[in-house]
Amino acid sequence: MKNLITFCSLLIGLSSCNAQFDKLLKKVAGLELSTEDVASGLKEALTKGAVNGATVLSQQDGYFKSIYKIALPEDARAVCNKLRAVPGFSSVEDDVVEKINRAAELAASKAQPIFVDAIKQMSIADAWNILKGSDNAATLYLDKTTHQPLYTAFHPVIQEAMEEVGALQVWSTAVNQYNQIPFVKKANPDMSDYVTQKALDGLFKKIEEEEKNIRHNLSARTSDLLKKVFAKQDK
Repeated sequence: MKNLITFCSLLIGLSSCNAQFDKLLKKVAGLELSTEDVASGLKEALTKGAVNGATVLSQQDGYFKSIYKIALPEDARAVCNKLRAVPGFSSVEDDVVEKINRAAELAASKAQPIFVDAIKQMSIADAWNILKGSDNAATLYLDKTTHQPLYTAFHPVIQEAMEEVGALQVWSTAVNQYNQIPFVKKANPDMSDYVTQKALDGLFKKIEEEEKNIRHNLSARTSDLLKKVFAKQDK
């Protein structure tokens, strides 16, 4: 009887140890990470990326003297080339390029809360897939689900910014002059759509950089939630 009691006590003890050991393994493996944790962590990471990206790009020369510099589209360059021989328009391309980049820089600072609000609306349905996905999985998901709403909100900000720095006026004057040249294909004096798309592309690329940094750089995880969620990337 005594041996039986001892044996039962041993089983209970082993069971308790196994339960604690299993719990420890789950913590180490990150299996206790909830969907809510993942969604919150991803939103925090994307918000951090958006804020950092918008801040960098909104600074002086954030677009103009960076890899995100917005160049004129091919048809616009053709307009500028034709105008080089026209008095007063020899440097029109340089003037327009600088002004549209200044507009993008100005818009980046104004559009930051719009971008952050869009991130907050991200669904948690694909949170685990994003966490387990590629280095830019969250950015791609965000681009796919919010690009059009962001464009709708971003475009008037860009247009206002272009008006504020004089980009629309310079380009409109140049195109109107160009359209007076005989036998040329008439050009569109409105460039706000093109600049809006390029400015958004720059923001998404900056967010992608931030996402990769958070996934692989421990020092970039500036909160306990980010450390908890993205610890799985280190395994």
